[in-house]
Amino acid sequence: MDSVYQTHEVAPGKVIHRFGRGKPLQAGDAQSFMEAQRASGLIIIQGNRIRLEKYRMGHSSSGRWESFSVAKSITSTLLGSAVQDGLIRDLNDTVASYVPGLKGSAYENVSIRQLLTMTSGVKWNENYTDPNSDAVRLRLHRPAAGVDATISYMRQLPRELPAGAKWVYKTGETNLVGALVRQVTGKSLSAYLAEKIWKPYGMERAAAWELDESGAEMGGCCLSAGLRDYARFGQFVLDGGRIGGKSILPLNWLSQATSRQVDNGSPDRGYGYQWWTNSDGTFQASGIFGQCIFIDPKRHLVIAINASWPTATNAALARARAAFFKTVQTAVDAEK
Repeated sequence: MDSVYQTHEVAPGKVIHRFGRGKPLQAGDAQSFMEAQRASGLIIIQGNRIRLEKYRMGHSSSGRWESFSVAKSITSTLLGSAVQDGLIRDLNDTVASYVPGLKGSAYENVSIRQLLTMTSGVKWNENYTDPNSDAVRLRLHRPAAGVDATISYMRQLPRELPAGAKWVYKTGETNLVGALVRQVTGKSLSAYLAEKIWKPYGMERAAAWELDESGAEMGGCCLSAGLRDYARFGQFVLDGGRIGGKSILPLNWLSQATSRQVDNGSPDRGYGYQWWTNSDGTFQASGIFGQCIFIDPKRHLVIAINASWPTATNAALARARAAFFKTVQTAVDAEK
C-alpha cells in the first residue's frame, strides 16, 4: 500500500534492534479480530519479544502500509529531539519566533506547547468527507513557488477562540509542528527521522513519507513503513527514547508527551503531545482507517495494527479494537 504520491525515503540502518521470539500468546481469536477490523497486519510485542504476528489481504512483513495520523506521534517525537539538540529553547516560546512565515497570522502568539496539544484557538474543520474542509483544502493547496504549503495555508486561517481555551483536532497543526522541525534543523523530516531514530535504532526497512505540493513532508500524516518497524518505534518509546544507552529526548519528555495534557471531552481518554492517552496509563498513536500503535508500559507491551476500515473513523470498530487490547492485557496478566 505504498503511496502513489511523491515521497522522501527514510533510510534504514543496520538491523540492530531485533525482537526475540516468545511463547505464542493466547489472546482470543486474533484471526477473527483481524477479519472484523479488515486488518492486514497485527503484531504483539511483549517483553521485547514477538508473541504474535499475523498478516492477511496479501500483506506481509516485507511490505509497507500507510500510517495516516500515526505519523503525528512520530513528528512530535522529532520535535522533542530538536529540543534535546538545543534547537528549541522552551515549549512556551511562540511558534512564530522560529517560523517567521507565521508572523502577522493567528498563530503569531501561539506557543509550541499549544501547537503540540492542538489548543491554538485557530478555526479549523477536520471533516474528511467535506470537500471544503480545511483538512481537504490543505492537502490540495498549491502555494507560490518556493513557499511552504503548510505555512502558506495555515497563516490565512482566522482565530476562533483564545489560545489554550479548547482542544480541537487539527491535522494542519501537526503539519506546522513538522514545518517547525524542518525550520530549526535545516533538514527534511525524513532525513531527521533517519538520523535520530530510523538508522540508529536499526529499523528493518526503508520508510517513505508523502510530500505536499511544495515538496515537504506532511507532519500530520502519511508515513509508510513496515509493521515490524511500527512496532520498533513503539518499543523505542517504551524504552524511554534511548538508543545505545543515550536518550535522544529531553528528561521527562515522554512522561509529558504520553500523559493527558488537555481535556478532549472524554472521561477515559486524553491528549498529550500528539499521543492519545488512556486513564489506565496506556497510550497510543492512532490513524484513520484503523492504524494504531498501542503501548502499555506496565506490561512492557506494544501492539501495532495495519488496517483498512470501510470508513475513515468508525466508533464500533474502535471499541472492538480497545476490547481486543484488554483481552491481550488479560492474557499477559494470566501468565504471571
